[in-house]
Amino acid sequence: METTERIKDSKFYALFKESLQDIYWAEQALTQALPKMKDAATSTVLADAFQKHLLETQEHAGRLEQIFGILGEEATGKKCEAMAGLIKEGNSIIEDTDEDTAVRDAGLIMAAQKVEHYEIATYGALKSLAKRMGSSEISSLLDLTLKNEKETDDALTVLAEQEVNDLAASE
Repeated sequence: METTERIKDSKFYALFKESLQDIYWAEQALTQALPKMKDAATSTVLADAFQKHLLETQEHAGRLEQIFGILGEEATGKKCEAMAGLIKEGNSIIEDTDEDTAVRDAGLIMAAQKVEHYEIATYGALKSLAKRMGSSEISSLLDLTLKNEKETDDALTVLAEQEVNDLAASE
């Protein structure tokens, strides 16, 4: 397996670095979007989940900064068009639904899970690339975030299925 240093000038490394920049931008954008989602939530449990995820998202960005440091690179973001679109979709749900309704909460959960699925895919792929570069340290950091994103997705599913969806269906 090649070491990170041996492949730094390769297209493979360029893909890895660009993907890191993409998800770094995405995490920073989420730190701006999650408070709005929290404020729009009717359910206090959902609002608390968004607050928890905001703190986790800040940790994720910090891990990415650590990874950039390991690589000897500056932590910079590159606009993530996918995340920009997902955030825009979340904003549309807020604008298109009535305040203080479970329907809005169901839409917010759906929007949040779309974000989680994008992050799960990205962190899983980055972890695989880091393994191929021979960096177990970077792979381990990415795995921590990947596990956290999966836990958040699972928690949102439970919240939807045990509370929000039934209320939304009865409105």
